[in-house]
Amino acid sequence: MLAVPALACLGIAAAWRGLIPGVASWESSVAAIAASVRLVGPVAATLACWAALRAHRLDYLRTLSARSPVTGPLLDLLLLCGVALLAYVIVALVIIGDTLLQPAAPGFHPLGLPAGAAALAACVVTGYVAGRLAPRPLTAAVVAAMTTSWSVLRPAGSSWLSLLPPAAYGPIGLNGGLRPGLAADQLVWALALGTAIVAGYMWRLSRHRMLLVPLALGLALTTVATVRLHGYGGSAVTATPPTAPVCRTWPLTVCVHPALAPGLPSLEAVATPLATRLTGTPGGFRTLRQLPGAGPAHIKAGVAWVHLTDLGPGYERRVAHELVAGLHTAPCDSAYAALVDAWLLGEPAGGPADPVVQRRFAGWTDQRRRTWLRTHYPTYRACALSPADFPRGT
Repeated sequence: MLAVPALACLGIAAAWRGLIPGVASWESSVAAIAASVRLVGPVAATLACWAALRAHRLDYLRTLSARSPVTGPLLDLLLLCGVALLAYVIVALVIIGDTLLQPAAPGFHPLGLPAGAAALAACVVTGYVAGRLAPRPLTAAVVAAMTTSWSVLRPAGSSWLSLLPPAAYGPIGLNGGLRPGLAADQLVWALALGTAIVAGYMWRLSRHRMLLVPLALGLALTTVATVRLHGYGGSAVTATPPTAPVCRTWPLTVCVHPALAPGLPSLEAVATPLATRLTGTPGGFRTLRQLPGAGPAHIKAGVAWVHLTDLGPGYERRVAHELVAGLHTAPCDSAYAALVDAWLLGEPAGGPADPVVQRRFAGWTDQRRRTWLRTHYPTYRACALSPADFPRGT
């Protein structure tokens, strides 16, 4: 039973990497749980193959007198699938529990979880049957190599093959979601393929003609599901309608996606000094909003628009740096503009600016700097500041 905690730990580690840092989102949680099978699946398939090679069964099963040659393999498969699915359930509970502890973005896909479970079971079945059909130690190595290659060589969005279970999902941000119907097609594909493999192997052992029915049906459904998955064009993610933001209104108005609400106090704390220093300039703002999609950060009509995709470590400083970088008309490498940028961000001044200018600017009061910035804002914005723009005096 050591396989259960080992597989569960691997699955949790893989799923955790697929989550949005610091943010709860049902879309990304479901996709991360399902995508964890990309790591757990090859390991489970290899363990199943090794168990088949050793004909390892529970001791109490040895006392059963099988009436059919398929009874023993079926019991083995039930046991091995049970072990893998128990680990999968643990992964799902951990990720879902973490999501429930935070304000979560909507978008739960109920079929996403069984689709991942079916994909994992298909991996187990494939590994076990391969071990039975070719009972040699090399088979386990071949199964490990092939299943790992199947996972690794299909990066997200590379082609429609990346959507075949275990699927490779791309990043699912707060403004994106899984395509409707995708999880259902993947569930059908994995169940149908697993059924076809089991029925084909059972028919080989027993030669019962009735087993040809689930074999043919499984292959037919696998073909249909493959055609449907091909129609998605390799993209598992689609845009979702904008979600009404949540706002904090004092001393600034800061509005973000509801799932990012825990970051409002920190965003306000880092944006307020910046807004104060920009007061009276064309870059002044009283509202900070999250950009719903692509596009550069900018300030317009007193509203600062920035990107915020997660609440990972340092997200407040990233927002502030993006906002200050957006004050310039183009990428700026001016040492003197960098001197002003550092003051706006509340960071230590440094860089290749003239030391005399640095000391002069550092000796000014904040009020003097704000007054100076109002006068020199066009030059600062164009990254054309020079030592002459920093006059002596107090």
